[in-house]
Amino acid sequence: MSNPSRTVSDVIHAHFGGLTRAERQLAESLLDNYPVSGLGSITTVAENARVSTPTVARMVQKLGYKGYPEFQAHLHQELEATISNPITKHDRWAANAPGTHILNRFAEAVISNMRQTLSELDTVTFDEAAGLLSDRKRSLYFVGGRITGALAEYFFTHMQVIRPKTTLMSSNSSSWPQHVLNMSAGDVLVIFDIRRYEADMVTLAEVASRAGIEIILFTDQWTSPVAKLARHAFKVQIEAPSAWDSSVVTLFVVEALIEAVQNTAWDETRERMNTLEGLFEQARLFRKPR
Repeated sequence: MSNPSRTVSDVIHAHFGGLTRAERQLAESLLDNYPVSGLGSITTVAENARVSTPTVARMVQKLGYKGYPEFQAHLHQELEATISNPITKHDRWAANAPGTHILNRFAEAVISNMRQTLSELDTVTFDEAAGLLSDRKRSLYFVGGRITGALAEYFFTHMQVIRPKTTLMSSNSSSWPQHVLNMSAGDVLVIFDIRRYEADMVTLAEVASRAGIEIILFTDQWTSPVAKLARHAFKVQIEAPSAWDSSVVTLFVVEALIEAVQNTAWDETRERMNTLEGLFEQARLFRKPR
């Protein structure tokens, strides 16, 4: 590990030929969604790759790291560098724009949000939330507010492809009671509630919580009152040089969760995707490339 410019990905590729079959399977899993795929616990990484925990421990040592903590520390350093470098290299964002241009100011704010959110994000919380969302025995419900409803719909649109028993709730609270009527204890309610928190959202969370519903909350650094009722809460930095809050980091966490859930039962997900593509073809919804 004497060359600090080498990434973990470089090291994996350099050692790939000397890895065992199980280690190659692990390496491919790590490279598939690099570097996020290596940011979970050693158990989660092993489960995602469908190998044993000792296989992970052996491979990271074979790559030249003292152990999994050092391996993961290098991944975090890479992610930090990826996020931080553009702040001091504005030309990567807008080569012909002055440093005060909105593109650069906005990029700097978003990168700062990403860096701070990741430094505070608990991987145990992430993994447990992914586990709830992956449990096919549970029905999933998604709801957001006037603006965050778009994020709830984005999350739902992907999850309904990955697994069955998913429902998008309207941002209009008058339609919520019939959805609550269909919920069962143990089901999961994903709520998006960003500052200017909506009183109706707290009421929904209270009713759902009393019914034994597991709540996953996406909120901001100031924290929605729903957090007191949530099993898991993702507190995301949203400040931006704009009249509007930024949803970039929230979307990042959502997409990371989508990938985590997809990987838990890829064979089933792939089959659902193939079936869906067949339905699209029958309905002629998309034009085939010539």
